[in-house]
Amino acid sequence: MAVAGDAGGDVTGLHRDMVFDQYPELATSSQLIRRLLSPLNAQRIRQQARATGITIREQPLDLSKERFTVYVPTHAPATGYALMVFVPPWDEAKIPLTWIPVLERRGIVLVTAAQSGNDEDVLDRREPLALLAAANAMSRYHVDPRRVFIGGFSGGSRVALRLALGYADLFHGVLLDAGSDVLGQQVPLPPRELLEQFQASTRVVYLTGATDTSRQEADRQSRQSLKRWCITDIDARTIPWTGHEIADPSAFDRALESLERRTPDDAASLTACRARNDSELGEQLDAAEATLARGDRDHARSQLQQIDLHFGGLAAPRSIDLASRLDATTPK
Repeated sequence: MAVAGDAGGDVTGLHRDMVFDQYPELATSSQLIRRLLSPLNAQRIRQQARATGITIREQPLDLSKERFTVYVPTHAPATGYALMVFVPPWDEAKIPLTWIPVLERRGIVLVTAAQSGNDEDVLDRREPLALLAAANAMSRYHVDPRRVFIGGFSGGSRVALRLALGYADLFHGVLLDAGSDVLGQQVPLPPRELLEQFQASTRVVYLTGATDTSRQEADRQSRQSLKRWCITDIDARTIPWTGHEIADPSAFDRALESLERRTPDDAASLTACRARNDSELGEQLDAAEATLARGDRDHARSQLQQIDLHFGGLAAPRSIDLASRLDATTPK
């Protein structure tokens, strides 16, 4: 077993059953709740914890019990390795062996966690495991922070999208292999500063089999939602004659090449898009506030829930203030 600390960061090759020991602040429960949940859902969790006397553990995982697999290329680029954190749909921490020549040629470290499959809890395990993997790999190997990416396959790809959005200050690209969701419906928008960073600096690459029709349609809806939220640095790639299967090395190679090919945003268009969204948000918050002022608490609560679902972190802190006022006027 390779244990963090019993080998230097210059050890290359494939390493299974690795144990890490670094607990970064970005993987604490406070950060996970703030970044990955909508403001009202985050508030409910905190309120429920206080009401029941439960203390939310800041470190949800014990790294001594977790296992990771890492591939480290033989030669590091002069500026440092790129890093790909891979979220799997399966429980085993495995890296497709056919991907290794691609990682080697491109100078990309890949890290993946065990017991992080589709049957595991997303917020309590899959998301913190991916963040712990990223932070420990970055502390252990010479990684270029501008080339830190996250990706996944199928259900793991959907988790990767959530993490890329909520941690746009860490990940600068996301590879969605046969799995995606709609922002503002299935995936809550993060706090404003993170969404704006995602809009300005994150590359999104979709990669799906040509005959995987349900995921192709999900990708289409997902891309539409990204554009709705002013995210335009997007590439969509199809793997010919392929169903719901993990990318072959050729497709994986092309997707990685695309991931690093940033497309500069149009500053004027981005500013206009943000202004449109803010105007719509303001109108809906004004309407909810007017409903509350009339004393129609049930309708005001419904309006706030829809705002929270659709606008997420963009609506805070005003949505939280309105929810608190609504709670204060509700008979006990």
